[in-house]
Amino acid sequence: MHMDTITWADFEKIDIRTGTITEVSDFPKARNPCYQLKIDFGELGIKNSSAQIVTLYKKEDLLGRQVIAVVNFPPKQIANFFSECLVLGVYTAEKQVILLQPQQPVANGMKIG
Repeated sequence: MHMDTITWADFEKIDIRTGTITEVSDFPKARNPCYQLKIDFGELGIKNSSAQIVTLYKKEDLLGRQVIAVVNFPPKQIANFFSECLVLGVYTAEKQVILLQPQQPVANGMKIG
């Protein structure tokens, strides 16, 4: 599969940061099963995200977990909820998402590059 190449300037436009999940809620109004997350990004504050990760993750296992997310997308409305960042993960062959996370604990809001 051929992917379009990007420039370094294109990559620099993407703000990818570390954060810690501080709150997890069910999201019954979403079309696909997902959770509503509150993620602490340090100096950037707390941002909301909707994540389709209910198959592999229990709510209690997500609390306190560090994640990696794109934080400079415009808010996206999903039902009655505004998602403010995109939590990154790897899609399995079964289309399930495995979350990306730092190998060691890091401060919230650290920039990925």
